[in-house]
This record gives sequence, C-alpha cells and structure tokens, in this order.
Amino acid sequence: MDRILVFIISDSVGETGELVAKAAVSQFRPGLQDVNFQRFPHIESIEQLKEIVQLAVEQRAVIVYTVVKSHMRTFLEEECLRNNISSTDLMGPLMDMLTHTLKIEPIEEPGLVRKLDDDYFKKIEAIEFAVKYDDGRDPRGLLKADIVLVGVSRTSKTPLSQFLAHKRFKVANVPLVPEVEPPEELFMVPAEKCFGLIISPDKLNSIRKERLLALGLNDGASYAKVERIDEEIKHFKKIVSRIGCPVIDVTNKAVEETANDIIHRLQ
Repeated sequence: MDRILVFIISDSVGETGELVAKAAVSQFRPGLQDVNFQRFPHIESIEQLKEIVQLAVEQRAVIVYTVVKSHMRTFLEEECLRNNISSTDLMGPLMDMLTHTLKIEPIEEPGLVRKLDDDYFKKIEAIEFAVKYDDGRDPRGLLKADIVLVGVSRTSKTPLSQFLAHKRFKVANVPLVPEVEPPEELFMVPAEKCFGLIISPDKLNSIRKERLLALGLNDGASYAKVERIDEEIKHFKKIVSRIGCPVIDVTNKAVEETANDIIHRLQ
C-alpha cells in the first residue's frame, strides 16, 4: 500500500491530531508516496461522528482523533470497530492515565489548551509592553496602553506596571519632574485610563534617602530634600489636575493593593 487517507477528528481545531499524524506518517516515507490529511474540526455530536465514519468507509480512510468528551470517544471507538476502520485515540489513554494518577475527573471542555496558550501570550505581550514603555521611554506607547501611570520618582510606577502586566494589562508610565514638560500624548489619553500616584512627603523623603545610600551617594543630595519633594508634588498635582485623572495615595499601600484598586476602578 503506497497511499493513505487520514481523517483527523477533533472537538477543537484538530491541530494536535494533524501534527501527530504527520509526524507518524513521515516515518514511512519515501515508500509511502501518496498521503492526504483531511481535518474535521469542532465535532460536537454523535450524528457528525456517524457521518464521518461512513465517509471513511467509502473512501477507505484511517481515523485519528483528539476528542475530550468520553462518551464521544467511546462511540467513535466502537463505530470504527464495527465498520472495520483503523483508528487511533490520541487523547483518551493519556486522560485516563491522568484521571487514575490525580484521582480527579477531567472537565471535558474542548479547546482549553488554545485558551491557555492565548492567555499566556497575552501576558508575555503585556510584560514586554511594560518594559518597552517604562519610565516615559516612548510617548507613543501612552496611546496604546490600557493603563497609564504618572507620578514623581519612587512612587512604585515600575513595579506596579509589571504587576498589572501579569494581570494582562498593557501599562505605560511617565515620571513627572518640574524641569521637563510631559509629552503631549499624555494629555490625549482618556482620563479614566490614567492614574496619578501620590505619596506623603515624609515617606518619599525616607525612600529617596535609602535609595541614595544604596547607590553609594550622599543622602543629603537635592533629590531627597523636602523642599525638592514639595516642588515635585506641587508640579504633579498641577499635571494630574490638567489630565483630570484619579489620584491614588500609595503611601502605606503594597503594590498589590494599588493594583487591585486600579483594576476595581477600571471595572
């Protein structure tokens, strides 16, 4: 036999079944010259299975299937045996093994791996976005972001951006300093997407002193002085008032608390 027709049946898209079938068939080349694969995705009923098996009988096809619902797997196995159709269940044996090992029953919902993959890639995309548009590096990101954070230095903008990215939000942040005018794009962002982060001057003074010492610098530098901090906060209030966005006091809040606050406000 130098030709074969392979039916791939799936209650999802059938990519896994086709990939495995092609990998197996490749081991029989070059002797096997004529190979055709036909995919039957999103199969949801016994009637559909009956029709496909009958088609396989007529066209002398073999069947490979990735079906998560046990009653459909059982029917397909029995129907193939009754019609003398060669078939392989790629999903059932592994699910049975996991059921026995884990002592829990599968939920039998088609397409979950695709949903998980999509969710994973959304998270990676959000994390990369937060890195790319961190600390006002590229103002163009402000108009693409789900959330925009603004605040003076050391108000946890970067860790908050990363935390929210892990929740699949695309976040950009902008540091506000009196000597630098904020980018025009900041004032084009819808106010409900923008959040100002404020902190008490005393707390900020303490954090900045610790930061300077950690860098091996003198903690008496202008960066940590109360007068400078007051000037920056005054500038911050002026900018957020112009944007019209909500302001969150992060003085005694963990990053998780602030993130939950922002998510709640968005919803």
